[in-house]
Amino acid sequence: MMEHYIIMFKNYLSFERNFSPHTVLNYEIDLRDFQTFLTLEGIEHITEVNYKVARRYLAYLHKKNLSKTSLARKISSLRSFFKFLQGREYVTDNPFLLLTLPKKDKKIPKFFYPQEMEELYNCIDMNDFLGERNLAIIELLYGSGLRVSELCSLELSNIHLARKILVVKGKGSKERIVPLTDSAMEALANYINNSRKELLMKAHSNSHVLFLNHRGKRLSQRGVRDILTRLIDHSSKISGISPHMLRHTFATHLLDNGADIRSVQELLGHS
Repeated sequence: MMEHYIIMFKNYLSFERNFSPHTVLNYEIDLRDFQTFLTLEGIEHITEVNYKVARRYLAYLHKKNLSKTSLARKISSLRSFFKFLQGREYVTDNPFLLLTLPKKDKKIPKFFYPQEMEELYNCIDMNDFLGERNLAIIELLYGSGLRVSELCSLELSNIHLARKILVVKGKGSKERIVPLTDSAMEALANYINNSRKELLMKAHSNSHVLFLNHRGKRLSQRGVRDILTRLIDHSSKISGISPHMLRHTFATHLLDNGADIRSVQELLGHS
């Protein structure tokens, strides 16, 4: 069955997209590699390919010690292939869309396992009045999958605790509604009602910005990264962290627990 789809895709690239024979050949090589992997996995039909299969294929390629450029090209080829199949309704989802491609001189982006997330939460000093703020930050980055830019731009008017939602302004000023977990709601309520008020008093301000730094001013993206770095300084199990890793963990854990790709894409603000 895969053979039929490969031939269709090659014809599409050649006759509808007018790609050069060399480019079409490179696509075919990448698809043949994936076809071999599916045979090894015992997967007979393209509709059986889901996000978990895509992740296993990424790991399979990584073990081959391919260059980052080759690895990125192979995944990009499969994204285009599944986009083609999705457009013609042969598949319902594009399982390669949420895979993060490795960038030059960087490791493949990782995510945290549940026990590592538990360790991160344990590193927050709740005896420090900024602990309430830091907990709320972690809850939104991990529990809602926000970009750090989205987190820093939040204002009180974006929080709707009674409805258990956030209204987030993402890339291109597009707004989306993000559900709040119970733990995120509790963390936000504690921060807003307690330590945030103390921070505002320091600045003699009535700012509507949600997250404030220790001077009572708007917390910057760099400030968020510094907070995360200081947290893992107290951990023996976590060696590195970034806001994007928490966002990636949010998506990974949802998909691993059965969420469908389209729903996760919408929560992340992917078009």
